[in-house]
Amino acid sequence: MYGWGIVAPKSPNVEAFRWNLASAESWLNPFDGFGPDNFLIGTPDFHFSDYEDWIKSRFAPRHYQKLIEKMGLPSLYAIGAFIQSLSQNPGIEKELRELGNQAHVYVGTGLGSLDTTYKASIALYKSQLRWDAFWAAPERNSELRDNRAAHPDAPPESEFEEWNRYWMARSPELRQYLAELSEIDSLSIHDGEVSTTKLHLIREKEKRHLRLREKWKTPEPPWHVSADMIWNIHNTPAAQISILGGITGLAFAPVAACSTFGVALGLAARAIQSGEAKMVVVGATDGPPHPLTVGAFYSARVLSASRTPSVPLTGLQGTHISGGSAVWIVADHDYMQSKGFKPLGMEPVSVGLSSDAHHIITPSIGGPKAAIHQALANAGFAPDDIGTWDLHATATPGDYSEVATMRSVLPVSVLVTARKGTFGHGMSAGSGWELTAQYMGYEQGQLFPTALSAESLNHTIAGVHDYFVFNRARDFPAQAGGKLSMGIGGINACIISKPW
Repeated sequence: MYGWGIVAPKSPNVEAFRWNLASAESWLNPFDGFGPDNFLIGTPDFHFSDYEDWIKSRFAPRHYQKLIEKMGLPSLYAIGAFIQSLSQNPGIEKELRELGNQAHVYVGTGLGSLDTTYKASIALYKSQLRWDAFWAAPERNSELRDNRAAHPDAPPESEFEEWNRYWMARSPELRQYLAELSEIDSLSIHDGEVSTTKLHLIREKEKRHLRLREKWKTPEPPWHVSADMIWNIHNTPAAQISILGGITGLAFAPVAACSTFGVALGLAARAIQSGEAKMVVVGATDGPPHPLTVGAFYSARVLSASRTPSVPLTGLQGTHISGGSAVWIVADHDYMQSKGFKPLGMEPVSVGLSSDAHHIITPSIGGPKAAIHQALANAGFAPDDIGTWDLHATATPGDYSEVATMRSVLPVSVLVTARKGTFGHGMSAGSGWELTAQYMGYEQGQLFPTALSAESLNHTIAGVHDYFVFNRARDFPAQAGGKLSMGIGGINACIISKPW
């Protein structure tokens, strides 16, 4: 691993993240997304302007402004984390450009640009209401005005949305408007240079559309929604990194819920080991907590709403939603050594991937265990070779079964961490934060403290395993480290890493 970048609660960059890990304090803050409420969430500390100079030094000045105008926060977080990841090894940006199709980008997202979709949906809904009401008005609907009695199946007038929709669809005047609109949109390119003619045609259609609307005095049609929906689909963060980094190899978005980062890392390892790639930018990104996310997770009974941080392995009352990004640059070690680049943290030697094939949200026992066994076998390690382990641990009853599953494979001597009580559940990026914390700890010879105290450890869990990193740092064990993520849908990723 040769570069890393972080956007997280209380942590606008990777160095702030490292600094904040030294404290066991919570990074969460009140949500208030529904007005006053009881939820705590992790809101990223982020300013895209921090990257303005970097972007403007490489692209036309307008490029930066276009990113602000068109990109949702998941893409902007990922861009920021990517730019950070270039700084640990000077020259790595140039290497990514020069590798051609042997440099890849695997950056996924759990929920995508949810706020972009939400705002577009609300705008569409309001626009459709105005449109329906306009064409359902008797002065623009002769069918309603002259033949209302012939429609006994019409909704009651008191149900105004259904009423307007019904009559709008039967307006002869609307059909006339659409026929005139079709004539305008039938204009096409027949002769001349395509690029020049295309611009002229677009402008001519816009003029005629405007004149038609003025003639009929219509509101904005509901199909005139923002194109931002298209610019912010799930592969957009990976595509933007490809554009900004000049990376011409495969760029796509692995989507594996909370296991996205681990899956991206596993796919990168396979691409490098097979010789398809020398370097891969991997990562995951999600926007800040949104009312849709918070409400959905609360209704799924996995979210805490007690106004205080819910720490894994304690009361098991639920997790807290967070947003942000984690981006790494991983590469073939021999190749990078020959170029003079220095690796960071630990060496990721194996990634085990599995599916539960069991339940959409409740983890199985066999699925995670299969990922652990696969990762150990591929690394050539025995369970006793593992000195520390980071749990997925979401402060739900699943914590108990996860600890029990871990102990069915690993020895009593393994020193365990669980960090979602500090920065919350970072959705797709969370496992990237947790893995980065493990690697940074190794660099500093310690496992950073967690929000868990010995006194608050759940007694039932303590009966299974009681060797945890609590709210004080511990020396980093000499053996290898492991990390398990369990995503919605039963997608598991286990990463085994060893000291250099």
